[in-house]
Amino acid sequence: MQTYHLFISHSWNYSDAHDNLVRLLNAKPDFTFKNFSVPPDNPIIGAKTDKQLEEAIENKIRLCSAVLIMAGMYSTYSKWINKEIEIARRMGKVIIAVKPFGAERISTVVRRAAHAECAWNTNSIISAIRTHAAG
Repeated sequence: MQTYHLFISHSWNYSDAHDNLVRLLNAKPDFTFKNFSVPPDNPIIGAKTDKQLEEAIENKIRLCSAVLIMAGMYSTYSKWINKEIEIARRMGKVIIAVKPFGAERISTVVRRAAHAECAWNTNSIISAIRTHAAG
């Protein structure tokens, strides 16, 4: 079975969305992934400046076949989500926009950057990953 290396971009102010997305991905028994994201319970230690943090994030994204971005409206204004989009684009990584549960609108910034958009459900997210990302 193919293992997908994923970077899940999210705002720490909305970290429950990250955790719920990981639960959705884990719910599919025939889907295997490795999570390279930076959740609040496992921050990047040792990055003392924005530049060091950006380099650390870049090193994580480099190992991934896709970057999943929580596409809530807050993403438009998040400095770090915008930096992660910039890094992913520069590295030629696939960007998948995940529409938050119950959201009517998604971030225009994320929509423009994304190779694919998917709904907030396991099958939609995994289908987008399998279609657009290399394992």
